[in-house]
Formats: sequence, C-alpha cells, structure tokens
Amino acid sequence: MIGNKYGAHRVIEPKGVLPQPAWKIDNDVSKIYDNEILVDVLTLNIDAASFTQIKKDVGENEEKISAKILEIVNSRGKMHNPVTGSGGMLIGKIEKIGDALKGKVNIDVGDEIATLVSLSLTPLNIKKIKKVHLDNDQVDVEAKAIIFESGVYAKLPKDMDKRLALAVLDVAGAPAQTARLVNPNDTVVIIGASGKSGLLCAYAAKKYAGPTGRVIAIVHSKSKAEYLKKIGITEIFEADATDAVKVEKIVSDVTNGKMADITINVVNVPDTEMASILATKEYGTVYFFSMATSFTKAALGAEGIGKDINMIIGNGYMTNHAEIALEVVRESKEIRELFEKMYL
Repeated sequence: MIGNKYGAHRVIEPKGVLPQPAWKIDNDVSKIYDNEILVDVLTLNIDAASFTQIKKDVGENEEKISAKILEIVNSRGKMHNPVTGSGGMLIGKIEKIGDALKGKVNIDVGDEIATLVSLSLTPLNIKKIKKVHLDNDQVDVEAKAIIFESGVYAKLPKDMDKRLALAVLDVAGAPAQTARLVNPNDTVVIIGASGKSGLLCAYAAKKYAGPTGRVIAIVHSKSKAEYLKKIGITEIFEADATDAVKVEKIVSDVTNGKMADITINVVNVPDTEMASILATKEYGTVYFFSMATSFTKAALGAEGIGKDINMIIGNGYMTNHAEIALEVVRESKEIRELFEKMYL
C-alpha cells in the first residue's frame, strides 16, 4: 500500500486537501502504509500560541487541559487547535518503517527522534495523557503517530536531555531564519524577546549583527528579562506588544527615528502585527514567527498606513535549521542554563 507522499491519503474531510489544512484526518495506527513511519510518542510540545489559548479557555488545570487536548485529537485525528490553527511537535521512538522506505531513510527502528513538522498535520492517536507540564507547554503521553514520506525529523542529540532538545527543536526555524536574515550593522527589534523563541533569536541576532549592530528587545515584563542581559542584550524595553503606538515610540526614540532594519515577532498572543510594522523602517523586513499572527491584519495594516516593507511568514523549516538552533544552546551556557531550569 503506497500512500500519497504528502499524506493526502489520510485526509477524511474535506477531500482534495493536504493534511495540514484538512479538518479531519485518519489517525488509525493499527496499520501503516508502505511509505509511512510509525512513531511511539513520548512527549508533545504544544505550540505556545495553542497552549496559551487552551489555558485561557479552560484554566490552568491539568485535567481540563488534558480533556481539551483529547477532545481536539479525537475529533480531528491530529493536535490541530481549531482556534489558533497551530499544533506543535513531538518526540518519540521509531517503532516501524514502511517497506517502501527501508534503506531510503537515515533512521532505524528504535531511534529517538523529534518531528520537525507540525502536529497540525501529523496523524496522532493518544491512548493516555500522563502529565501536563503547565509551565513549559509539554505533555507526556502514551500515543502513536505517523510520519509521511515527505516528513522532516531529526535524531535527538546525544549531548542534551530529550526535553531540552524538544524545546529547542520546537522553535528551530526562528533562530535559523534570524541567522539568515540579519546582516552586520543591522538594527534588529525582537518583540517577545524574553520567551523561548525570543531568547534564541536575540542570541542569533546579536551574533550576526556583529559589534556594529544593535538588538532592541521588547518584553512584556522586565522581570523576565534577566537572561537577555546575561547573553549581552542591553537595550530592553517593557511594552504591551498590542500597543503599536507605544512600541513605535520606543523604537523611534532609541534609533533617532531610523527604526529597525529587521523586526522579529515571536509573541504568542494576537493583535501584535501593527507594532511589528510600525517598528520597522521603510523597505525593512518583518519576520512573523508567531502562530498568533493574522496575516490578513498584517497585510491590510501595512497597506493602511502606506508602509512599504517586506513581510515574511515564519516558515518553521529551513535547511539545517535543527542543527543551527541546537548549536545556539551549545554555544550559550546562559541559554542552556535557563532552558534546563525550565524543561528538566
């Protein structure tokens, strides 16, 4: 049995679409197609925007969050939050490799891997939720999942704990794309800089902007900015990212009106599009790496204020992005210390 390499054969409704935009997919793991891989799932890393929305909906209660996750997965066949449209990723062990893929993939049965594609397209069958980690978006499960022929994954590194690797790989696209976008002498604004993605992006931005560049961090609360200072970020400002005018004023004041060459948005709440756009200079670039972003609001908002800027959708995949993100943690003992405190 050979299925569509992108997983279209698993789509239940609506027919004709691929698994990510589909409303419901087939998560029957009792049989796999010859070009699929079966994973014994250990932990889910729920997308930050999705986990935040679920907590707001049901409260910070493990049982209620578990019930909500099961409700979503049971109804959709995947962890695809219908409100945020986002999923997350997982770690697990390879249980079976379809006959058509044997010898063609760089993994073996028993290998521990992290999926680098979204849970919003991954067939997932949860038997039991063991533990919800309220403070870091991770959920320990007894479950099975399917990787399609086109799926992207990485073997877990031997030099760090699984949970630490999962946390980093979940947002690997953000620091990797930052490294690609930032050039020496750039002024970079990071909105949501004190979060997981924000710290990794701040480190990458500082590294690639060099000694003549600047990294300006916008945080919701300076109480969470301790580690930004530890990695050498000195320009840290407190602001509500939904207050676009305030953010614009902060960036304008510290840049003498020149604004940012590149603005990176990693906030996990909605309505921060205009703050990012206003913080950026004419012909500059905004990189939206938040699943809470409305690209309609961003496009129409930029049009509405007559701003000619380049806006990039946060593609979670980039060539070698897993290794680039893991290398940040290896290079920075401060970031590693924080992530170990958060996830171990």
